[in-house]
Amino acid sequence: MRIAEGPDGLAGAWFPDRSHCPAEAASWRQRRTDLLASAESQIRAYLAGQLRQFDLPLGSSGTVFQRRVWRLVRAIPYAQRMTYGEIARALDKPSAARAVGMAVGRNPWTLIVPCHRVVGSGGALTGYAGGMERKRWLLAMEAAH
Repeated sequence: MRIAEGPDGLAGAWFPDRSHCPAEAASWRQRRTDLLASAESQIRAYLAGQLRQFDLPLGSSGTVFQRRVWRLVRAIPYAQRMTYGEIARALDKPSAARAVGMAVGRNPWTLIVPCHRVVGSGGALTGYAGGMERKRWLLAMEAAH
């Protein structure tokens, strides 16, 4: 994964082959900071099934609407799922499921803001910028722990 720190928190965490990963991320060379070390440690612990909730300060990227969506997605409990429509209704915008989907797809903090927990109506596994195989694996890993 590529992890970057910004002036006000974690700027992002991306799979290098992920949709919406900044093109310049391939050439980033980050100095080792406490925040990046903590992010790396927490990601490793999460992937090992030892961490259920990330405790990292996130930067302020995104539109007001995207940030509202990302806050709700970040609050989805470990091993639980929420639909795009449920998120839209929680935002008092019941007809905005597609806009929610667009915001979820632009989430710069893969795993930390667990967009893999967002599913289509009826629980259908729909798009994931990190790839559907990863989404299935992440959901199965959480269910197993």
